[in-house]
Amino acid sequence: MLWVTAVLGGCFVAIRWGLRDAPVLWFAALRAVLAGVVLLAVGAVQHRPVPVGVRAWTKIAVLGLVNVTVAFAAMFYGAASGATGSAAVLANAQPLLILLPAWWLFGERLSARTTTALAVGFSGLLLVALPGGGGRGALVSLLAAAGVTVGTLLARRLGDVDLVVASGWHLAIGGIVLVGLATAVDGSPAIAWTPRFVGSLSFLALLGTAATTVVWFAEARRSRMDALTAWTFLTPVFGIVLSFMLLGERPRSWTLIGLLVVLLALRLATTPTSVSSGRQIPDPRSSATPAQ
Repeated sequence: MLWVTAVLGGCFVAIRWGLRDAPVLWFAALRAVLAGVVLLAVGAVQHRPVPVGVRAWTKIAVLGLVNVTVAFAAMFYGAASGATGSAAVLANAQPLLILLPAWWLFGERLSARTTTALAVGFSGLLLVALPGGGGRGALVSLLAAAGVTVGTLLARRLGDVDLVVASGWHLAIGGIVLVGLATAVDGSPAIAWTPRFVGSLSFLALLGTAATTVVWFAEARRSRMDALTAWTFLTPVFGIVLSFMLLGERPRSWTLIGLLVVLLALRLATTPTSVSSGRQIPDPRSSATPAQ
């Protein structure tokens, strides 16, 4: 999860770079479609099984609409609107949004320590972001977090469908819908294929989407949701560090204090307890084990 959150943190920088050369929805659509095509090519080369049945394809299609079409569009619009402060916090609210659904759907009881750790971690993000103001993208950033949260929950419902193929198709389906939206909103794509844009798109599609999606879905199958999503608190931490290194944006003192709070909360949330706090997940999902 360290490299996954590091890559996702880098995506914020890559999106900001790429939006200088492409419209919002077309950039989001290209990211999804390219990632989907790459994963489907890998699945074909490795002769991975194709999903069978209406139920499996329905789950993949819904996952694509929620986790790709909605989440990507909202994420890119949040970045394009110059979302700062609370918008950045809301984009990483998945650990809190997933608590009650995970308890209701999968019987994952919430320990007092885990709940406290997640609340403290979110408070740390507030310390990081609120001094910068709310930003116009607060609402769409929350929508992006909600889309990713629903996508994580749906990933556990995929059953024994091959993850590489399912990930590829859900990205392709969601991306194709984004292409339709981009065409309706922006018309034909006006994209400057500069080295900056090509590099940003390649990073976003290959590492920031294709690779991280497969790993994230695999962890969603076997891990407790609270322990897994707690790692997303690191995404803005890496984003701030990379912004300082690549863009020269110096963090404020409150930001540094908030980052320390986030790291302490993550340590508390991901340290295993001696007594299991949730029932095991029946097949085809593996047993619920805290992410390490």
